[in-house]
Amino acid sequence: MVKKVQLNIELKSLSELDLKARIQEDSLRLKKLKFAHALSPIENPISIRILRRDVARLQTELKNRVNAQ
Repeated sequence: MVKKVQLNIELKSLSELDLKARIQEDSLRLKKLKFAHALSPIENPISIRILRRDVARLQTELKNRVNAQ
């Protein structure tokens, strides 16, 4: 819960370009994590869910900013 609040506060301070870069970076990390989990089970599979939700939060923030303009 604390991490989610910190992420939301951090998102407010990022620019649109930073958000796009972070979405791309986290999406790539998510793909690599899913691939690694498919080959052999990773130690903490919940991290896939957490990262997926973080990417969704980033995309939502970016979409809100674009619609606000």
